[in-house]
Amino acid sequence: MTLPRQRGLTEQAADAAIDTACRLLRLPSIRNEFTEIADRAIKDQMTYRGFLAELLMTECDDRARRRSERRIKAAGFPREKSLRAFDFDANPNIDAATVHTLASCEWIKKSQPLCLIGDSGTGKSHMLIALGTEAAMKGYRVRYTLATKLVNELVEAADEKQLNKTIARYGRVDLLCIDELGYMELDRHGAELLFQVLTEREEKNSVAIASNESFGGWTKTFTDPRLCAAIVDRLTFNGTIIETGTDSYRLASTRARAEAPAAAS
Repeated sequence: MTLPRQRGLTEQAADAAIDTACRLLRLPSIRNEFTEIADRAIKDQMTYRGFLAELLMTECDDRARRRSERRIKAAGFPREKSLRAFDFDANPNIDAATVHTLASCEWIKKSQPLCLIGDSGTGKSHMLIALGTEAAMKGYRVRYTLATKLVNELVEAADEKQLNKTIARYGRVDLLCIDELGYMELDRHGAELLFQVLTEREEKNSVAIASNESFGGWTKTFTDPRLCAAIVDRLTFNGTIIETGTDSYRLASTRARAEAPAAAS
């Protein structure tokens, strides 16, 4: 399709031509915002080049935002969590500087692991999701899963002769976030399948885990001592370990809310 071109278009005709061209060129952000940007350009006395740059940067910024949103959605996070919303004052065990360094995602670039270890309610899952979200926003492919869900998926894949395909799919993402590792005992077969995923990713792509058990207690999850040691080795080599402590932030918050009405009365 060739658009008719003529000099001296009226404002209405120019708007219609811009709208049509943006549809053809698939420039939705420019199409939606060109009127506002044009009005601002007149007010600010922009040059033609400045106006063009403003239009193109608007489209580029919006495309980057949409790509980021798609990556976050593809990660499969169960809820939204951000570092901005994390209360570091409530848990002094977690060093804010360390976490913000992790948010730069240099450890993912280097294919290093991350372990968040601590009791329930100490911020492990919040931190895991928030750091995963930061990675997705910076362009990394991220996948979040519960440990038991991952193992069940691997067992089903093995039964259906799709194990290699499933392991390869988990191996391709830049960051695999495994939550609630250590909450339930895994049989030897399930533990061995999880080990295969970790081996596939070793020193090639990052793994971040959250566990309510210290490494010494992982023998309750991975009952084979040698397999347990191998898994711990893969999850800690050249990695970062953050111990979130034993004092539940959620429990403390609940108690504070319950005590507030009593104190007021």
